[in-house]
Amino acid sequence: MPTALYTHPICLHHEMGAWHPESPERLKAIMKALEAEEFAYLDRREAPVAPLDEIERVHAPFYVEAIFENVPQRGHVHLDADTAMNSASGNAALHAVGGICAAVDAVVSGAVRNAFCAVRPPGHHAEVSQAMGFCLFNNVAIAAEHARRVHGLERIAVVDFDVHHGNGTQNYFFRYRDLFYASSHQWPCYPGTGMEHETGVYNNICNVPLRPGAGSEEFRQAYIERILPALDNFRPDMILISAGFDAHARDPLAQLRLQTEDFAWVTRELLAIAEKRCGGRVVSTLEGGYDLQALAASVAVHVKALMGS
Repeated sequence: MPTALYTHPICLHHEMGAWHPESPERLKAIMKALEAEEFAYLDRREAPVAPLDEIERVHAPFYVEAIFENVPQRGHVHLDADTAMNSASGNAALHAVGGICAAVDAVVSGAVRNAFCAVRPPGHHAEVSQAMGFCLFNNVAIAAEHARRVHGLERIAVVDFDVHHGNGTQNYFFRYRDLFYASSHQWPCYPGTGMEHETGVYNNICNVPLRPGAGSEEFRQAYIERILPALDNFRPDMILISAGFDAHARDPLAQLRLQTEDFAWVTRELLAIAEKRCGGRVVSTLEGGYDLQALAASVAVHVKALMGS
């Protein structure tokens, strides 16, 4: 079975200002990298529009309504200090959610082996009723609920290797026994959450903060000693990956020192647990990563690992 790639052209039109690091150039760099011959066998699919009731499984209806009411016809509307919308943002967000939910459908049905969603805006900072950290809707949390409510999967795990802690995902998962969230991230760093003592009501949260300047050794140790055993013990029915690549040494937004190969390594480790526990069911979605060269190379090895599973 192939690996699926979900994306949509509208995701290139969402932008938050010429100064903003979460720019359309990120997705352009990724898609150019995935044009290489080694990716010829990717099953390339267009991300559909998500229905609003899908989004409202996670987000408050009044918040969802407010997002679309505030999409500007021209210029930008700021939702917080670093999160804004232009005229394409609402539609891009619908396709970002629709893409990851469609990927879940395809993986559960057995139509594809696993999937990567090259979509934006990202999602892991979005709270139930608050946009933040470049994120409008929490794509991965919505996908988790989609897997549970549409497909009847009970235990959904999210593993997040973005350099920033996914506060929105953690806060949504915190009180659900059958939702597991694990994160490796820089501390101290935005958004200021993700300490080790934040373990969830059912010990279903696993945070491993890493000091600024930490590199491959500390990152791999975090997974070998903490995250991978916790994930394995959770016995997931599906693994979702919040795939942020801003822990790379070249990235300008934080100070971790990961190398490109670290993203291939962690992908292979997660796939091994997926094969053991849930028939290889894995869906990955793009979060951060702001140095275009590092982002493109890191996504390429991540997707290559997915294809080689």
